[in-house]
Amino acid sequence: MIGIVIPAHNEERLIGDCLNAVVIAAEHPSLQGQPVEIIVVLDHCSDNTGAVATAKGITSVDVCFRNVGKARAVGAEQLLKAGARWLAFTDADTVVPPDWLARQIEFGADAVCGTVEVDSWSGYGEAVRTKYLALYQFIENHRHIHGANLGLSAEAYRNAGGFQHLIAHEDVQLVADLERIGAHIVWTATNPVITSARRDYKCSGGFGDYLASLMPPNTHIGAEPSISPDSSLGAG
Repeated sequence: MIGIVIPAHNEERLIGDCLNAVVIAAEHPSLQGQPVEIIVVLDHCSDNTGAVATAKGITSVDVCFRNVGKARAVGAEQLLKAGARWLAFTDADTVVPPDWLARQIEFGADAVCGTVEVDSWSGYGEAVRTKYLALYQFIENHRHIHGANLGLSAEAYRNAGGFQHLIAHEDVQLVADLERIGAHIVWTATNPVITSARRDYKCSGGFGDYLASLMPPNTHIGAEPSISPDSSLGAG
């Protein structure tokens, strides 16, 4: 079985498109009918995110962490107990391509780190878009890490110790742990996901903070970012 984990905090507006895309990816013919289980981890939600998931027949679990690392870990553990051999992770404000899972599996690697594309730059402007594209590498063997586009085998996940309970950069830490144990990691730009560039981002220290850091000082929003422009560029 393949498992997909989607952490969410008050994402009723965007999670519908996310789930529609994930379901399509789960039915890709290259998977040859392999069962796919999707779980949405509702982290301290006070809106209708859970109702949207339920209406689409998607399993959800309620937690009150406000901690994305812990939320991802809870979802992963539930899927591992159900027999998942591969774990894929994305975010509730992200749309994956139809071959997202198929591409991850066909690499035959321990883990696959993919890239992200931004849905709209309207909230940031041309200057930020230009700066972002100048720094971001849409190439094979990039070193970008995104919890919104990450997959790995159950064995690699367990051997690396799983997601640490971090409020940010939990994805960067997991990949560092994978590298520590010598896991075979593929860094690919062939299966990009499309993620939101909204300015009311949910996670301090993540992708939204990175975009905010590219804005002129007088328009900077959000917490002071701590993201390096190399290995963890745009993590989230």
